[in-house]
Amino acid sequence: MAHPIDSKSLDQLFLAARTANGFLDRPVAPQLLQQVYELARMAPTAMNSQPTRYVFLTTSEAKSRLLPLMAAGNVDKTRSAPVTVLVATDSKFYEHMPQIWHGAGAKEMLEGNPALAGKMAGLNGALGGAYFILAARALGLDCGPMAGFDAAKVNAEFFPDGRYSVNFVLNLGYADHSKEFARNGRLSFEQACTVL
Repeated sequence: MAHPIDSKSLDQLFLAARTANGFLDRPVAPQLLQQVYELARMAPTAMNSQPTRYVFLTTSEAKSRLLPLMAAGNVDKTRSAPVTVLVATDSKFYEHMPQIWHGAGAKEMLEGNPALAGKMAGLNGALGGAYFILAARALGLDCGPMAGFDAAKVNAEFFPDGRYSVNFVLNLGYADHSKEFARNGRLSFEQACTVL
């Protein structure tokens, strides 16, 4: 745990990894999706809360429910992706706290404090999605996260009971590198960081 990972791994996770804007016609095995989840779930969340939920759209029928709700620029890339994931947040994540947290009373505490539970769900739900991207890259998949969609309509279509809410949409598969954009700039350490 105390040693940095090698440069090849850093490239796969961060330095050479790119946002996928199109995908090869190559399927993603269901077992690989499970492996990605099982890796991502090991990353830290507050009180081990794990509020992120993943809905895998793997068929044209499932995708047909989503495509009309996507921004125009995201339709073709979503159609071409072997898998599209609705990365969502469970507003009642605390129901699982007796299973996943070592201290007694966490479920009751969060259930009785909607403001705290909502804040925890939002922050840690987003973290879970970010961990999922890194886990997918670590296992050889390319990722195309997107915010260009009608969230209210996605929630109505896929989560009508209101318990889950979509955070972002993530295309998964093997990238068609001919459709990548040139890499955009990044802020420098001095621009983004303060050391006190």
